[in-house]
Amino acid sequence: MHIKLVSWNVNGLRAVSAKPEWAWFLDSDADIIALQETKAHPSQLSDALINPEGRFVRFSSSQVKKGYSGVAIYSRSEPLTVSEELPDKDFSGEGRLLHFEYPDFHFFNGYFPNGGAEILDDDGRPTGVFARVSYKMGFFEAFLRYVEECRKTKPIVVCGDFNIAHRPIDLARPKQNQRNTGFLPEEREFLDRFTANGYIDTFRFIHGDEEGRYSWWSYKTRAREKNIGWRIDYFFVSEELAPAIRDADIENEVLGSDHCPVSLVLELP
Repeated sequence: MHIKLVSWNVNGLRAVSAKPEWAWFLDSDADIIALQETKAHPSQLSDALINPEGRFVRFSSSQVKKGYSGVAIYSRSEPLTVSEELPDKDFSGEGRLLHFEYPDFHFFNGYFPNGGAEILDDDGRPTGVFARVSYKMGFFEAFLRYVEECRKTKPIVVCGDFNIAHRPIDLARPKQNQRNTGFLPEEREFLDRFTANGYIDTFRFIHGDEEGRYSWWSYKTRAREKNIGWRIDYFFVSEELAPAIRDADIENEVLGSDHCPVSLVLELP
């Protein structure tokens, strides 16, 4: 069974769906489309977005702030079960996770927390401490516990915006960002442990140490034109699925957001 999965942080579903670039979604042949940072409750969306023909759709929206966070999955087949958020209530309510169970694997779509703004001292100087890094790392630990429990029953596929560049090769300017959230040692160490636990970075599995491949570029400095980016959007699979990996890529030609889609192709029995 050939299955194609794609993931895209759309940076606002209402905004991107009004752009010509939304043709990417309408024309997609993917079996599963995962979106992050939807920034919308289904009640704010058109019927075409909530009930597209031929798709089983679920949203997880933030309960703590409107126009914030949010994930969605559009699937050509109905999953066996659907769940939102992490079981750990300390890390739920922000609309950051959807879990679809399929016959052959558990599928997770995550919009993982970023580290927040840097805290300044009383004189307005940077302290090197970021407001949400502690929450971010706690979220990742709770997520790892959850997927490891699910993995006892079947393999794992997880995609989304991890808000971490794992290795120096995964961002254009690693030296300048060593003290910035998204490339802090403790953030990168989590991905070290995650991969050590048997979760495969499918892009690197296919492309090795290919350079200059990124999935996010800052709007502020026209970084996309210069390809000064970060690879922070991933597809990971548990190592049991390694024989099934056929392709993984970054669709950097797709515009409409500060992120671009990433994709994975599996061949299952």
